Amino acid sequence: MKNHLYNFMKYRHFLIELIKKDFKFKYRRSKLGILWSLLNPLLMISVLSIVFSTLFARHIPNYTLFLLTGKLMFDFFSESTNTSMRSINGNASLIRKIYVPRYLFPLSKTIFSLINLFFTMIILFIIMLFSSITLSWSIVLFPLPILYLFVFAAGVGLLLSSYSVYFRDLNHLYSVVITAWMYLTPIIYPIEIIPDKYRWIVEANPLFYYISLFRDITLNGSTGRVGTHLICIGISLVTLIIGLFVFRKKQNNFILHL
Repeated sequence: MKNHLYNFMKYRHFLIELIKKDFKFKYRRSKLGILWSLLNPLLMISVLSIVFSTLFARHIPNYTLFLLTGKLMFDFFSESTNTSMRSINGNASLIRKIYVPRYLFPLSKTIFSLINLFFTMIILFIIMLFSSITLSWSIVLFPLPILYLFVFAAGVGLLLSSYSVYFRDLNHLYSVVITAWMYLTPIIYPIEIIPDKYRWIVEANPLFYYISLFRDITLNGSTGRVGTHLICIGISLVTLIIGLFVFRKKQNNFILHL
C-alpha cells in the first residue's frame, strides 16, 4: 500500500499535466471556452423539458430540476467512462516511449470529467435559487453521491480501458450500451410509472441509486436513506477493486497490442 501511495505521489505532476492537456484540447479555438460546460447542459435540458414536461410534470413538481439532476450525473458517468476507455489507445505513442503508471491515463479522464461536472453544477444551483425548492442544510452533503459515482466511474473506466486495448470494437459496442443504459435509468421519467413486474430491472441498475441519492439530498431536503448510502459505497468499492485487479493483470501486455 505504501509503495502504491509513493508511486502515486511521485507521478502526481504527470497526472496534473494530463488533466491540463485535456482542458486545452477540449476548449482549443473556442471563444466561449469553459462556458460551453455551462451552456451545453442548459440548452439540452431546455429542449428535453419542453418535450417531456407535458408527459411527466404532473407526476413531478419540479420537473426541470428532476431532469437536470439526473442528466448531470449520467452525463458525467458517460463522459468519464467513454474517455477512459480510449485513454490507453489514445496515448499509445507516449506509453511506448516512457514509463509511467498506466492507470494514470484513465484516472486523468475521470478526474477531468469530475471537474467539468462541478462547473455544470453552477447551473443547477442557480436554477434552484429561482425555483420553489426549499433549501435544507442537507444540501452540503451533495458531494457524497458525486464521490460515490466518481469511484464507480473510475472502476468502470479501468475495466473498459483494459479490454479496449485488446478489443477495439468495444468502443462501438459501448456506445450502444450507454444509450440503452440511459433509457433504463430514471432520468427523464419517474420510476413510479414503471410497472411493478418490471421495476426490478431499473432497481438492478447501479446508476439508479447514485441519482436517487443525489436527488434526495439536493431536491428533497433529505440526507438520503442509510441503506442507499451503503449500496452506493458497496457498488463503488467492489467495482473499483475489480477494475484495479483486471487493469493490473492486463497492463503488462498493453505494449504488445498498441
